[in-house]
Amino acid sequence: MPDTLLIITAAAILLVTMAFLVIRLGMLSTLVRELSAQQARVMEDKHRDMLKDLHEGLARQGDRLSEALGKTSEQLRGTVEARLDQISGQVTERLDEGFKKTNETFTSVMTRLATIDEAQKKIDSLTTNMVSLQELLGDKRSRGAFGEVQLEALVRNILPAAAYTMQHTLSSGSRVDCVLRLPPPTGMVAVDSKFPLENFHRMFDRHTDDASRALAQKQFKADVKKHVDDIAGKYILPPETCDGAVMFVPAEAVFAEIHAYHADVVDYAMQKQVWIVSPTTLMAVLNTARAVLKNMETREQVHIIKHELSRLGKDFARFDERMKKLADHIRLANQDVEDVHISSRKISQRFARIDAVELDDASQVVSDNALESGQD
Repeated sequence: MPDTLLIITAAAILLVTMAFLVIRLGMLSTLVRELSAQQARVMEDKHRDMLKDLHEGLARQGDRLSEALGKTSEQLRGTVEARLDQISGQVTERLDEGFKKTNETFTSVMTRLATIDEAQKKIDSLTTNMVSLQELLGDKRSRGAFGEVQLEALVRNILPAAAYTMQHTLSSGSRVDCVLRLPPPTGMVAVDSKFPLENFHRMFDRHTDDASRALAQKQFKADVKKHVDDIAGKYILPPETCDGAVMFVPAEAVFAEIHAYHADVVDYAMQKQVWIVSPTTLMAVLNTARAVLKNMETREQVHIIKHELSRLGKDFARFDERMKKLADHIRLANQDVEDVHISSRKISQRFARIDAVELDDASQVVSDNALESGQD
């Protein structure tokens, strides 16, 4: 019985405990639900606040971005407009320069075209003159006059008037186109200005056959040799003239043809003491003659030059003597300056000593006066 009661009591206590626990668990469950609900509300409020803050931050960030974007856009627009204005100015300047250069080029082209037109006119005129020159040289007398004019122009431009004579008549009665008056032993040299040209033209005529050109070449050589014989026979008259004469060919083409392809003609002329020259080679001959004349004049004046050199030597001797005297005077003056400088230095030192002595004397006088006062 007591055991049963004890068991019942224990069971009752256990039931009460279990009931308490169930109630406590219910309370805890309710508390947990309330806490969960409260925490959910807190979390929801925090989430709502966070969303609100995030929304406000995003709005502010959007405003700042909009403002910055507006400023950047404004700056970019200003920069683009300035750059466009600069580019437009550069393009305008380049276009102006291009138009200017184009105008200058066009003006230059027009000027050159005008120059070309003028040159074409000159060429046409020159062609006409060449035809006239050919017609002129076709006549023997006109050809001789042309040679004389060219010879006289060359001689006049190089030699002094006393060194030549145009159309000089020799003792034999023959008249030579020009004579050069050179100093001994050369003497007077005759110059003839005529030249054979008819067969020379036939040699280069394209409308003739080879046989005709060969015949013309043979006749041309014969003409030159005949002319050489005429010059040697009429103008070489020693001792009136020198033992040679000059055959002036005023056409460089004829001269070149003779020296390049007809050496036998040149040798024949040298044997006859006739020197064939062209305008170019005649200039060399005339320049040599001028140098000879100049040398002769120098020799004639050599005694005057010697006298002047002697006087110059005496003047230089006097100059050297006077220069030596001047150097002695300068040396003596320099020595006097040194002596004066030494004297000046000594005087300055003596003045310094005198000043020092006066100071010492003044100090001694002060001391003596002090002693005398003490004795009194």
